[in-house]
Amino acid sequence: MPAKGLTSAEARERLERLGPNAMPDTSPHPLRRALRKFWAPVPWMLEAAVVLEFALGKTVEGAIIAALLVFNALLGLFQESRAQATLEALKSRLALSAAVRRDGVWRTVAAAELVPGDVVKLSLGGVVAADVTISSGEVLIDQSMLTGESVPIEAGAGSMTFAGALIRRGEAVAEVTATGARTKFGRTAELVRTAQGISSQQRAVLHVVRNLALFNGVVIGLLVVYALLYGMPAAEIVPLVLTAVLASIPVALPATFTLAAALGARSLAKRGVLPTRLSAVDEAGTTDVLCSDKTGTLTQNALRVNSVQPLGGCDQARVLALAALASSDGGQDPVDRAVRAAASGKIAANPPTLVNFVPFDPAKKMSEALATDAGGEPLRVVKGAFAAVIGGTPPGPAATAATNAAAALEQQGLRVLAVAAGAPGDCALALVGLIALSDPPRADSRELITELRDLGVRTVMVTGDAPATAAIVARAVGLDGAVCPPGPIPAGVRPAEYAVFAGVLPEDKYKLVRAFQQAGHTVGMCGDGANDAPALRQAQLGIAVSTATDVAKSAAGMVLTDAGLTGVVAAIREGRITFQRILTYTLNAIIKKIVTVLFLITGLVMTGHAILTPLLMVIIMVTGDFLSMALTTDRVQPSSTPNSWRIGRLTIAGTALGLALLCFCAGTIAIGHFWLRLGTAALRTLAFVLLVFGSQATIYAIRERRHWWRSRPSAWLALSSAVDIGIAATLAIRGIAMAPLAAPVVAGTLAAAAAFGLLLDPAKVALFARLGIA
Repeated sequence: MPAKGLTSAEARERLERLGPNAMPDTSPHPLRRALRKFWAPVPWMLEAAVVLEFALGKTVEGAIIAALLVFNALLGLFQESRAQATLEALKSRLALSAAVRRDGVWRTVAAAELVPGDVVKLSLGGVVAADVTISSGEVLIDQSMLTGESVPIEAGAGSMTFAGALIRRGEAVAEVTATGARTKFGRTAELVRTAQGISSQQRAVLHVVRNLALFNGVVIGLLVVYALLYGMPAAEIVPLVLTAVLASIPVALPATFTLAAALGARSLAKRGVLPTRLSAVDEAGTTDVLCSDKTGTLTQNALRVNSVQPLGGCDQARVLALAALASSDGGQDPVDRAVRAAASGKIAANPPTLVNFVPFDPAKKMSEALATDAGGEPLRVVKGAFAAVIGGTPPGPAATAATNAAAALEQQGLRVLAVAAGAPGDCALALVGLIALSDPPRADSRELITELRDLGVRTVMVTGDAPATAAIVARAVGLDGAVCPPGPIPAGVRPAEYAVFAGVLPEDKYKLVRAFQQAGHTVGMCGDGANDAPALRQAQLGIAVSTATDVAKSAAGMVLTDAGLTGVVAAIREGRITFQRILTYTLNAIIKKIVTVLFLITGLVMTGHAILTPLLMVIIMVTGDFLSMALTTDRVQPSSTPNSWRIGRLTIAGTALGLALLCFCAGTIAIGHFWLRLGTAALRTLAFVLLVFGSQATIYAIRERRHWWRSRPSAWLALSSAVDIGIAATLAIRGIAMAPLAAPVVAGTLAAAAAFGLLLDPAKVALFARLGIA
């Protein structure tokens, strides 16, 4: 490799040919994102309604429906844009600049300008900006964010290291071998791009719309057949069919899902959890399996002295004091920092005084110090890998015992250092003790696992670390269960089979997530490194902890901004609150859409006329569907177990409760028709207020899974109900857009609806209990 590196001209040519050292932007164009909002089942139904309204010359109704369509799209875009802005604010390049040799001169350039063949300098505390091969020098490299291994590795001439690694000690010169998407970091990013989890929220919307379309399609068909047999003219049949079509559209359902998730995201942001995808809020409520990385997620990603085993008559304080002499003071080496921290907590009597420190030598795998003891005698101390230090001590029973002790510690997943001391001139030093190091669990990890278990969430550890180390950490944080043998992920594996998956490659992490998903689980993945990113993206709920890399944050659906993992529990609880709010709105939508269409055919049979017009239906859509979006702010109780979208059971519940509401509406219309002798126009007004008042009564009956008095509605929900009732009553009494109806009739209808809601409540409690809706 030429010592002077590339020339500016060579670097410019390679930059033009190979592209910048950055990840390509794969986010969709804003126009494409906007158009997607108009390409889904609910927008299709609204678009068809707009075309029919304009074709029939009903420009006012058509314009209102078109406005609803645009409102839905704008609300979704606005909330998603806020989440995207959060993600963009989190993104930052792994290394903003790099020291590179160009034209024979060292200069600092933006990391994005690096090209293969560049000669770069790796310095203490810096981040490696591209994949490189070291040509000279020695460095201690922390690749935990890439490989999951918490112990840094020594690297010298000929060693490779990858973009995103951190230089803990030393300095080296290296040649860039790969940049951008061709780096190991970039290949991981490509796995992230191709990984894709399926949103249970999207499935729920599609299933609800499908079920409503099938049911209401059959009813509308029967309605047309009856109208033709009854001899109704085409001029009356077409508006009747249009009204039925409008009645079957859950117009605000997608917008409500978005709004509920946005409100949940805002609540989480106040607690240090930033959702980068709104669907993640809903997914948190349905998550029943959490795959958690070990390093930096369950552990502190910081070495600590686990135990000290004195030898040769020394005590622990003496061993640590000697080891501290052979450790750098104030450096970045995590081993030395751990030793000195432990030594500061155990003060030895008459400790030696440091004379000279010799830094760690990767070739010898030892550091050493020259000191003087309390009597003024010179002392040589060495500290390093057990195999290296034991080689400099005399053989015998003591060495054999030390070897057995070191092997026992290593089998526990601990990293073992040996400390030896003696006179500077001695050929053989005396072994004074063993120091075992570990990456300790976070203080909140055990509490987190317990809380998740209480919430019905199964937690498994998924790590690239050694099985022995992973098993030790698992026991420490309360993960009890078998350790899956290293190797390919077993086919058809289930979360209950193993508590720990160790020695797992990045590709296998997201294969494991997919395997759990294929078994019917909603999977969360918690991690911090680039090696976690594909699984973070594949999981329905990906959570990047506060120390996560850029690619992990980009892949995750949520990012924790505060240290610790309490945000995971907060996200699950908030997700379940959001789920309950959406569940209530969805059930209310199913009830209303089924009832309205059946009410049309009931009214036609009873009166011989359409009891609702397209204009009245549009008003109901505006006042009912959109004002009831206030359910997204309601006070609800999160469930004690993971939620799931059981659309079949929800449809059964909606149909049963809808039939009850239909009986109420049909009975009241019968009173108006046969007893009060109301005309067709007045009956339409009565039908309008019946659907509005009856829907409000139903909302207050179903918003609680138990009896309605167990919780108070939110202020926004109460206000929206008052506005909805006020608008409907004013329009009916004043005869705006409909025939006027006497105030006593309107008031009596409201009172009857309230009584209906009270009677519906006990039936609802029994129905929900039988169907398992909680």
